[in-house]
Amino acid sequence: MRYRPIFSEAAVEFLATLPRRRQRRLLNRAQELAQGPFVVPDFRQTDEEGREISHILIDDFLFTFWPDHAMKVVMIVEIEDGA
Repeated sequence: MRYRPIFSEAAVEFLATLPRRRQRRLLNRAQELAQGPFVVPDFRQTDEEGREISHILIDDFLFTFWPDHAMKVVMIVEIEDGA
């Protein structure tokens, strides 16, 4: 079974602000991230629930995410413009 990306409300709100071409590029990068959930992130931190949150810069996007291996999803909790 393949992993799939799941977007938080904050991530969807950021996506909605982008022009159509950048939206497509962001969605493509999110799919790639979901297909490689074991990627080494640029840095990690722990959230208030004790979950390890990863941050990675891909193209011009800074993705904040955590993989849920049991559910085979990558939870994308925040996206920022990394340009």
